[in-house]
Parts: sequence; C-alpha cells; structure tokens
Amino acid sequence: MLIGMTYDLKDDYLKEGFPPESVAECDSIVTIEAIENSLRKLGHRTRRIGNVKALVSYLAGDNRCDMVFNIAEGLFGLLRESQIPALLDAYQIPYVFSDSFTLAVCLHKGLTKEIVRKADIATADFIVLSKPEDCGNVSLPYPLFLKPVAGGTGIGITAASKVNDAGELENVARTLLSMYRQPVLAETYLGGREFTVGITGTGAEATSVGVMEIIVEKRSDGGIYSYKSKQDYERCTRYEKPESAAWNACEKVALDAWRTLGCRDGGRIDVKMDDAGTVNFLEVNPLAGLHPVDSDLPILSRMHGLEYDGLIERIIASARRRLAL
Repeated sequence: MLIGMTYDLKDDYLKEGFPPESVAECDSIVTIEAIENSLRKLGHRTRRIGNVKALVSYLAGDNRCDMVFNIAEGLFGLLRESQIPALLDAYQIPYVFSDSFTLAVCLHKGLTKEIVRKADIATADFIVLSKPEDCGNVSLPYPLFLKPVAGGTGIGITAASKVNDAGELENVARTLLSMYRQPVLAETYLGGREFTVGITGTGAEATSVGVMEIIVEKRSDGGIYSYKSKQDYERCTRYEKPESAAWNACEKVALDAWRTLGCRDGGRIDVKMDDAGTVNFLEVNPLAGLHPVDSDLPILSRMHGLEYDGLIERIIASARRRLAL
C-alpha cells in the first residue's frame, strides 16, 4: 500500500516563532522517520504529506494514497485534532487511528469524563470553568486539580495545579483561562498512584499492550506529572511494572473507557488511584506520542517486550482489519 503520513512538525512551527510549550504536542523529525522506517519494513510505500494545509494542497493536486497514517495534533481550536480526519472522510480516504468525532470528544476532558462517568467507569468528580466567575459554582471538596480542558503533554500543569482553597482556585483558574484561552477542568484531586495503559485494536478486539506506573520525584513540581516533569523525565521520573492486582484493575478501567469512547487502532489511557486505592479514569490520548525513545506508549511497549516496529505493526494491523483492507 501507499501510506500517506500527516503530522505537525515541531521544528516548522519553532522557526515561525511559536513558543516551545505551544508546540509541545507536535512531532519531531525523529518520530516521522521512525514511523516511516517501520512502515517500509512492513512492505509499504510512504509519502510524507505534513500538516492540514499540506494535505489540502496534496488533495487539491488530485493526489491520493491507499491509507493515511495520521498523527497530526493541530494547533488551533477545540477541533484541532479532528481537522485532518474530517478532510479525509470527505475524500473517502481511509486512515489510521480514531475518527474526527471521537478525537473532538476526547480532546475536551470534561466531555470525555462525562461520557465515561455515564458508562459507570470511575472518574473523579469535576466541573468545567469557562470564566473566572464560575469558580463561585464549585462545591467540590478540596484539594482540587486544575488543567486546561484541551491540553496535552502536561501543558498548563504545574505544582500550582493542585489547589487547597477557594482563593487558590480562583487565582489558578484566572491564570489558566488567560494563558490558554480555553476552559479549565477542575476535578477532585486523586492522591494515589498514577499509571498509563497502552492499547492497540478497536472495539471488542482492543487489547492492552501493558501497564506502566509513573513515579515522579517530589523535587519536580511536587511529584506531579507536569509539563516540566515530562520534559525532564529522565532525571525526575521513573517507570515501573505494577503488581498484578493494580495491573488488572488499571487494564479493566482503560479498556472499558477505550471501548466506550470509540477509540481505534492504538493509544493510551491514563488512570490514577484515589486515596482508597480505587482506579479512576484520568484522561485518554487517542493520538498518543510515537517518538521511539521519549514517548510513553513506546516506552511502556518496550517495558513489556514489544519493540517499536512491532507496535507500529499492531496499529497498522488493527486499521487494516477495521477497514477490510
């Protein structure tokens, strides 16, 4: 097959003057080359297309491919991850990973948690703050945890994200609303262990790649898996395989959420225990990072004996089965 590759290249935006945090979810050339090498090892031809504007030009030139490997995060708006899948749907070109509707829902952490909660999957109580005045409507017990509703890669998360009273809540909410120009999720703080679960497949065929516990040293943002901690993970974070009881509980929550949300082919579900040890859904990443060294999904895959080429093969195999290609 000829597989087109759509992505947002970090270096392109940095050259245009975008600040590093604003393009943290974009990909490095190392990721693009790694995916391309894996696809070619599987016998496919590849065509690097690039971002949504490059895809528009590609399609306008009457170019087509058999399938698109889409990892484009987009930069602007709450539908940024949905732009390329929606365009590919319009041209009836099949693609890897979730569709535009699922990506739109999953990018909004409040909508995601509402759907998951209605499916009786444990998740912390929450409220979405659209303006500073909404802080007056918060009746959840402290401490609370605040983050941008559509951020990824720890963007907007710092030690200050954990707030202990109404004054801190309003100060942090005002800062996040002003800096990131999007609503803020405020949820009950979960004080237990944190994990991420890798998943490949779709629907009933979805399976866990493995479970990885994330342990952040207190010296880095108070032990919070923040933007800073993720950028400096080699010095302040360690990853471990959990014991079987925690493993099984994490997998169940993750797979239930994955299927409920309609995610496809591959990605990650983040979960965290509360103080009583109950595993709660935290958030979903249906377009998980695929840097061969630094991204959580490849890291946990290697931890469980699945090398990078094998991970890409499982993702492609899921898409081909789903699309009957």
